[in-house]
Order: sequence, then C-alpha cells, then structure tokens
Amino acid sequence: MRQAGLEPDVIEAADIDEDPLLGEAAGQLAARLALGKAGVLAARYADDYVVAADTVVSVGRRILPKASCEEQARDCLLLLSGRAHDVTTGLAVVAPDGRIANRLVSCRVSMKRFSQDEIDGYLASGEWRGKAGGYAIQGRAGAFVSGLKGSYTAVVGLPLFELVQLLGGLGYQPSSRWKPCDD
Repeated sequence: MRQAGLEPDVIEAADIDEDPLLGEAAGQLAARLALGKAGVLAARYADDYVVAADTVVSVGRRILPKASCEEQARDCLLLLSGRAHDVTTGLAVVAPDGRIANRLVSCRVSMKRFSQDEIDGYLASGEWRGKAGGYAIQGRAGAFVSGLKGSYTAVVGLPLFELVQLLGGLGYQPSSRWKPCDD
C-alpha cells in the first residue's frame, strides 16, 4: 500500500475458512474470501475504510493451495514448472458508511522449467510458506517467471491500481503529503 502512497493504520488478518467450496472456481473463491475478510474486519473497524484481498493460483480448474508444508510447495512448483497458470486476486473495500466495492483482477503467469536444484534452493529459502501456489513472485521466484500478462501487483497479492480506484470511488481522500517546491 505504501507503494501507492497509502499508509494503513492497522494490518490485521481476518480468521476465516479459506478452503474452496465444492465446484467453486478460482475467481469465485477469490471474490468470496476477499468479501468475507472485509466483512469480518469491517465489523471491528466500522468507522474506517477496510481493505481486504485474497489471491488464488490455479492451473486450469485446479486451485493450488497456500502451501503450508514443504511437500505441498514442492508439488505446486512441479505442477507450475514449464507452464502457464492463472493468478486471481479478489479485492474488497468497505467504506465507513457500509458501502462495499469489489473487483477481481486476473493475471496469466508463465514459468520456466525448473531444475531440481532450483526447486530445492527455493524450498530451502522458506519464501513459499503460506503463499498461493507455493511461491512469491516478489521474491526469489521472480527469477522463474518467463512471462506475465496482467497486473504484477495482483500477483503479489494486492492490485494497487484497482485499490486506488475503489477507494476513490468510495470517497476516500488520502491526506496530502506533498509540499510545494520553492523554485
């Protein structure tokens, strides 16, 4: 958020069940989770703007987990190796007056074919922990990406362009930190 000139007052995780429902598509899951998280946090912070997001990685209709163990991360990397996959981020913003704005942002990411040493090295880094699809593009896995069509920040997990647009549409006015130059 700081990259977009926004400074959050609080960063807090919403504790909700993130398991996909039977037959739920990646976009449906990302939207449901973002709205669910926003709802939980808006109840706690009713007088504030609340931002929530969730990122889902999928290969075809198969939704990959947020890797919680090395074996899961290895399975994800082996599946992603040498192929393209979709990253879908659901974004939800709740205004203090209760209005909700949300968006889905999708991106297509192509990965190089990984060597066993690259997989082992990445797993040893620990960056995969809790990451959708078992990787973090903003870290070492960025070197595995051979192509990207869409929003890089959505793959990271928070689509900044869409966030700024949604906040503005709900009337959010960031405090101005810019000072005029004395020429």
